[in-house]
Amino acid sequence: MTQRQFNVTGMSCEHCAASIREEVSEVPGVSEVAVDLAANAVTVYGTDLDDERLRAAIVEAGYGVTDPVAA
Repeated sequence: MTQRQFNVTGMSCEHCAASIREEVSEVPGVSEVAVDLAANAVTVYGTDLDDERLRAAIVEAGYGVTDPVAA
C-alpha cells in the first residue's frame, strides 16, 4: 500500500472534509482517505495511486491543492 499527502486550501469544517473524502474515495486504487483540518492536509492510502487524478478529485470537491508532500 502506498500513501500520498496533499496540502489543501479552503477547508474549514467537517463538511469540507466529508466532501473531499467522498470525491477522493472514487479515484481508482484509493482504499482510505484521512483529512486533517487543523493541518490542512489530506492523506490518501491505496495502490497504484495517480497524483493527477487525486489532485483533480480534490479540485472537483471545490478546494485548492498543492503538490504531494513527501510522506
